[in-house]
Amino acid sequence: MDPCPFVRLTVSGLALKVPVPAKPAHSAVHPISTPCFCKIKLKHSPLQTAPVPTTDDAHPNHPDSSLPAAAVFHLSRSDLARLAAGSIFPGAGCRLHLSIYSGRRGTTCGLSSGRLLGRVSVPLDLAGAESRSCLFLNGWVDVGKPGAAQLHLTVKADPDPRFVFQFDGEPECSPQVFQIQGSIRQPVFTCKFSFRSTSDRNHLSRSIPAETSCSMNWLSSFGNERERPGKERKGWSLTVHDLSGSPVAAASMVTPFVASPGSDRVSRSNPGSWLILRPGDGTWKPWGRLEAWRERGPSDGLGLRFELIPESAGTGIVLAESTLSSKSGGKFLIDLVGAVTSNGNNGRGTPATAASPACSPRGSGDYGYSLWPFCLYRGFVMSARVEGEGRCSRPSVEVSVQHVGCTEDAAAFVALAAAVDLSMDACQLFSRRLRKELYPGHDLVN
Repeated sequence: MDPCPFVRLTVSGLALKVPVPAKPAHSAVHPISTPCFCKIKLKHSPLQTAPVPTTDDAHPNHPDSSLPAAAVFHLSRSDLARLAAGSIFPGAGCRLHLSIYSGRRGTTCGLSSGRLLGRVSVPLDLAGAESRSCLFLNGWVDVGKPGAAQLHLTVKADPDPRFVFQFDGEPECSPQVFQIQGSIRQPVFTCKFSFRSTSDRNHLSRSIPAETSCSMNWLSSFGNERERPGKERKGWSLTVHDLSGSPVAAASMVTPFVASPGSDRVSRSNPGSWLILRPGDGTWKPWGRLEAWRERGPSDGLGLRFELIPESAGTGIVLAESTLSSKSGGKFLIDLVGAVTSNGNNGRGTPATAASPACSPRGSGDYGYSLWPFCLYRGFVMSARVEGEGRCSRPSVEVSVQHVGCTEDAAAFVALAAAVDLSMDACQLFSRRLRKELYPGHDLVN
């Protein structure tokens, strides 16, 4: 499999240095005493915001390099071409814009609650960034009038090649999955969507050759098959096969999606969940767990949380938590040095608690996990873009090359993307009827 070129543009090391007046006015509020933040904008990309630590000349502090990146932009080859449009030099002509504010983020009476201190513009020449790292700025720059305030920041671009996959149809329709490289579409996986009966815990194990399969009694330890009358969606399962027909990953709904008492929605306090499974030792082994629920409030979004499951089946390691728009969908992102917040509809960035390195199993030709826990997830891991409710969704998946050592690695992320997409349906309000492919019995007549 050949990857697609991507560039990762990172803004980090933010710090605001504000000189202290010799005789400050009693009525003045010095910026150093109030929180500050900045808005970071790159052409054709969603606006991102981040807090800015402050200091002064008397007590200069160096930026904390251990803090998560303030903003991260993921640029494909087509994104780079759009940024370079209008310039006579390939890759040149684009700028990164930062607006620095004092005060708290948000709005009051429809107006921004922050006071603009100044703006900073950083020229970017991204020609060649697909193959080599580029440092555009690392130091202090003036904000507004010279001598008024200075902002420290680091702006750099790094090559970040990725494998790109796309479902050829909605996951519940058992589609093929293609690898995308430019204009080339090559089939690499097939999917089989089905319904697992609550009385049949060996459904998935039958996908493994009979002579090596064993029971899946561990399944009950990860989910609660709540046998109760009322509104619930349960038993959905999707198996990913390679082109030879061998199962290489699966997503199984282990906790039904149940409407909260007196409501028509799946709540955050009682989410449904999926296990992402990989084959090993003649059976399926849990690799990750995805929880999903319906957020309340004006956003009315799909809440998602993904965690890795250690081999010992102990406490999971949370890698990402996001909220996607139920109306327009968005991108579920696992990025361990991600942006603090995003104003686009791609969901919140990876939480700060996930910024520290986390362990991950890595497959080998014999499905072994011998490298656990010495192989670590770092930086961009994967993203899955899905559509909102009522839209035809053909999820696209991007996976960092450094996290794919074999076919099973890529297939696990494809299964995770399918679970994200199916969760959009599973968390749909129970007053709405799902499409026929999501009801038991449909797969038996096809």
